[in-house]
Amino acid sequence: MGKVIGIGGIFMGSGDPAATKDWYVRVLGLEVNEYGGFAFLHRDSAEAFPEGARTIFAPFDAGSDYFAPSELPYMINLIVNDLGAIMARCRAEGVVEIQPSEVHDYGRFGWIMDPDGRKIELWQPPSQVAADASRGAILGGGFPQFP
Repeated sequence: MGKVIGIGGIFMGSGDPAATKDWYVRVLGLEVNEYGGFAFLHRDSAEAFPEGARTIFAPFDAGSDYFAPSELPYMINLIVNDLGAIMARCRAEGVVEIQPSEVHDYGRFGWIMDPDGRKIELWQPPSQVAADASRGAILGGGFPQFP
C-alpha cells in the first residue's frame, strides 16, 4: 500500500508573482532556484531536529482565529535558524511583527504577513534556540528582545 511521505511543495496564487518572489528574497533571504521557486533541502532542516526532521500538516477548526489577521484559511510556517536575524531584516524592510513573539519548549516564534496577505509563522526549533543560548543570544519572549 502506498502512503504520503511528505509535502512536495506549496504553490500559491499572487496578484504580482514577481513582486512577491522579490519580497521573499529581500525580507526572508530565500534564494530563487533554477525553476523560479524556492527549494528547502531536507538535510538543512534536519540539522535543527536531532530526533529527525518533520513537517507538520494539521487541519484547524474553520472558526479558528489562528490565521488572523490574514483572511486566508491557512498560513505558512517556515523553519529558521536565527529568528532574531530574520526579524531584524524584516524591520529593516519595513515589515512589522503582527503579534508578539513567543518562546516555548518547542521553539521561538514570530509572525509577519507577506505582500499577498498570507500569514507567515517563523519557527526557530529548540535545537537552534539552544545554539543561540550557547552564543549568548537573548531567549526571552517579546519581539524587542531579539538581537
